[in-house]
Amino acid sequence: MYIIIKHVRFHPTIKINYIGMKKSVLSVLLAFFILNSYTQEATVNWYTIQEAEKLSVTEPRPIFIDTYTDWCGWCKKMDQDTFSHPVIAEILNTKYYPVKFNAEGKETITFFGQTFINDGKSGRAHQLAVALLNGRLSYPTVVFMTRQGNQYNVSPVPGYRQPRDMEVLLQYFAEKAYETRKWEDYQADFVGKIK
Repeated sequence: MYIIIKHVRFHPTIKINYIGMKKSVLSVLLAFFILNSYTQEATVNWYTIQEAEKLSVTEPRPIFIDTYTDWCGWCKKMDQDTFSHPVIAEILNTKYYPVKFNAEGKETITFFGQTFINDGKSGRAHQLAVALLNGRLSYPTVVFMTRQGNQYNVSPVPGYRQPRDMEVLLQYFAEKAYETRKWEDYQADFVGKIK
């Protein structure tokens, strides 16, 4: 079997606009990358609790602590749905020192001059988890540590939070709205980026 190739001549009045084609291809690629960047998961830059303590001394910001356990399904769901949201990640990375803390971890932790261990007296819970959560061990629970003078106020907020609900909480503490407004009023008036 033979393949016969014939020479094809272009009509002299037909011009191929390669520059226009390049612009079109570039426009399509650019649109793809822009759309793809909005659909990708964002990353929170998590610190250890000791790193957050050191950073908060040199450049004061609230400390945000996500207390979780390895077996907690709602903790994993919040990682997947909430902490991967671009708006949430941006707020945590710019306005807080975010910490991910395993409430059943075995390591010894020194935090603001006090040493905490997991001695088994509270089941599998670490002493620091018991202290941060005021003995109410529920997972997930996020903890907001806000500074007033030389002291920190510890505000644990238990339960799974969707991105919209987490945005309100994060802004309430980041803006120090708790100093002048009740939570209910702030929440009712809040207009965020997440719809």
